[in-house]
Amino acid sequence: MSRKSRLISFRGKTAVITGASSGIGRLLALRFAREGARVALVARRDAELRALAGEIEKGGQALVLPCDVTQRAQVFACAEQAIRTFGKIDILVNNAGYGHHRRFLEWDLDDMERMLRVNFLGALYWTKALLPQMVERRTGWLVFMASVAGKLGVPEESAYSASKFAMVGLAESLSIELEDAGVHVLTVCPGTIDTEFFDAEALERMPPVAKRAMIPPERVVDAVIRALAHGKHEITVPQIIAAAYVVRTLAPGFMRRNTKRATIDAVARRTRR
Repeated sequence: MSRKSRLISFRGKTAVITGASSGIGRLLALRFAREGARVALVARRDAELRALAGEIEKGGQALVLPCDVTQRAQVFACAEQAIRTFGKIDILVNNAGYGHHRRFLEWDLDDMERMLRVNFLGALYWTKALLPQMVERRTGWLVFMASVAGKLGVPEESAYSASKFAMVGLAESLSIELEDAGVHVLTVCPGTIDTEFFDAEALERMPPVAKRAMIPPERVVDAVIRALAHGKHEITVPQIIAAAYVVRTLAPGFMRRNTKRATIDAVARRTRR
């Protein structure tokens, strides 16, 4: 593993974080700034971004970039503004995204399409906009905030899972393409995280096993910082969930039955009570 792939210090580094107005994106922005990075905050909610920038600017530097990541022109314009302001971008965190728990046949097609645009195309656009200057300088870090649902197909999350599978595939391909170009790629696959990402509808339909496994977002942030420092290409948080990837490969039938039992069947039993 090359030392260049390890992000040991954030001092003097610049970062763009999408989905920075709340949840993990907000916490990552605060952590990066505390570690010494200048941060560009990307989301649609201008007021929330400005409030976050106010916190960061007590001791650091932040740039507010209101942006709908599904709009290619907006993304490229904001990327140019970030480079103009900071001179360079060292780190891109593709974090913007949302999800729902719904059966495929009940899911509104417009919402499914928007989810794919936000979760996948948003990451594609921002990567396309900022990667060239990283390659030109032969240094940079791309972080893709994916999901365990991007490694394992989850019932009632078909569109979300599809968007995250696409993100995982993009990140894995890029990690190999860019290995000799000085740009490191990290894919992060969290399980269920205790943030506003999971609304009342999601919590109501969430399988009991997922609720029991829910972890605080700070744990994901700590894992990202450690992974960057060690030059890792992919992490799952919590790590124990990664065992399911092996089970699916070695015993797909067992995995399929167990997944159905723990999700669809478990929710149906709870609903009948």
